[in-house]
Amino acid sequence: MTAITLNGRPHRVAEEASVVDLVAETVGRALGPDGAPLDGGRLGVAVAVDAAVVPRSRWQRTRVAEGQAVEIITAVQGG
Repeated sequence: MTAITLNGRPHRVAEEASVVDLVAETVGRALGPDGAPLDGGRLGVAVAVDAAVVPRSRWQRTRVAEGQAVEIITAVQGG
């Protein structure tokens, strides 16, 4: 297991976990390798690793390493 900080809290992920794995775990939905939800719906999520935004096109190949800080931000409708 790899220890990271997720949204400001300690979190453990599997060795070699990718950003897409972490997003799927966080939102509770199955995602394809391209980061798109397999249910066909919209996701509305942005991810930053160590304060650098990770484009969805790189989620699958971006591995989460020990000690990194990951922020997953979900858009919500309303005001």
